[in-house]
Amino acid sequence: MKSDGTIVSARLVELLRPWLGAGPAYQGVATGLRSLILDGRLPIGSRIPSERVFSSELHMGRITVSSAYDILRFEGYLSSAGGAGTRVTLPANAPVRPDRVRDGQHDRWDLTVAALPAPPALVEALASASEDIHPYLAGHGLHPMGLPELREAVAAHLSKRGLVTSFDQVLITNGALQAWHILLQAFTTPGDRVVVEQPTYPAVLDAIGTHRRRTVALPVSAGGWEQVSETATRLAHVTPDGQNPTGFVADNDQRKRLVRALKSDVIVTDETFADLLLDGSPARPLGTFDSRVVTVGSMSKAFWSGLRIGWIRADREVIAQLALARAMTDTASPLLEQLVATWLLRHADDVLPERCSSVRRNRDALTKSLSSQLPNWRYHLPAAGLFLWVELPEPGATRVASYALDVGLRLTPGPRFMIDGTADRWLRLPFILPPDEVDKMVSVLSHSASQTGSKPRSSRVQSRWTV
Repeated sequence: MKSDGTIVSARLVELLRPWLGAGPAYQGVATGLRSLILDGRLPIGSRIPSERVFSSELHMGRITVSSAYDILRFEGYLSSAGGAGTRVTLPANAPVRPDRVRDGQHDRWDLTVAALPAPPALVEALASASEDIHPYLAGHGLHPMGLPELREAVAAHLSKRGLVTSFDQVLITNGALQAWHILLQAFTTPGDRVVVEQPTYPAVLDAIGTHRRRTVALPVSAGGWEQVSETATRLAHVTPDGQNPTGFVADNDQRKRLVRALKSDVIVTDETFADLLLDGSPARPLGTFDSRVVTVGSMSKAFWSGLRIGWIRADREVIAQLALARAMTDTASPLLEQLVATWLLRHADDVLPERCSSVRRNRDALTKSLSSQLPNWRYHLPAAGLFLWVELPEPGATRVASYALDVGLRLTPGPRFMIDGTADRWLRLPFILPPDEVDKMVSVLSHSASQTGSKPRSSRVQSRWTV
């Protein structure tokens, strides 16, 4: 993507190839562009090539491209203005993000939360922390930078993964989300542009909106990042290790190309899922490729979300700056939870292999059940993380989620993960249920999908607390 938001025509031709060659050419172009818009791979507001330029790149007549553009203008997916070119838009009747707060009804399965039960080792960690806390009880219990023992444990954990770290390069936070808020507060001001993946973890988008920053889309799929913007920004947020929700894990070459292409002053890499690598070998941490990279991590996914312990890893001077930003809203993280996290990180080699094995079993059970009951739903098998990013045969994920909610299954459809409310052909399905429950859940999901041919009802779909 060029600095003025124009999609490079050669890249757009490459993205359109799956739709070309079947049926009338203008329909293939229109269908392909519409699908790319709905999937979020052409960001809302981006500028597409002119009819003349694009017809030349496609080796088609100009009238063919003009006819395709006319269809999409009529449908509301494109708009043109003199001097401003043709830009991607979204029809007024397109599916919207389901941000409704939970209504208190009982859910048999809540798949809006991609998180695991506590590991058995947590009991031993709690017992150890209860003993270790005694020397601290005579003091105030506040450690603004984090408990020294935990900072050392995080530094050792990161160093073992290949990102050499000392304890004074670590700031302890109340989870990865607080870390992201701190970084937005420290490095940006209202109106600044922030690069963010599309799709991405919903709370990342919510935080950008809360701080009144503007988003620049970095489209991503299970195969990697696409169309890295040439726009200079203050901050970028990327997740190369088990991207939420696609499950994408970047290899070393992809990581190297990304940091070279990004024009951001600070690149934030979220490694929340880095310890849940299910297949293959780990790549180098993104922080080893570029000095602009700040690393965010958390205990929430690989260990237990109930701890609410995360961290930021950066240069010592940056950590001091971030500690001042954190102090404006929060003094310190809870002491007992920090001691529990310290014990778990020191015993990570014992805890994590079983966690990964359990997640693989859940993943295999879910994919087997989907293949049996919903064989026309497509997905890439994720190499890390806790979810499948599932593509439905046609748009309607929001309606599927609405029907599922009525029978006790809470889901998050694709629009919740997008900057602009697109991707209504997608659902995120966390594989957090034990294998003996999966078939029942997928049966309910299949039944809900079968109901979407009926007239859509008003959606009261998901909680805004999707994680």
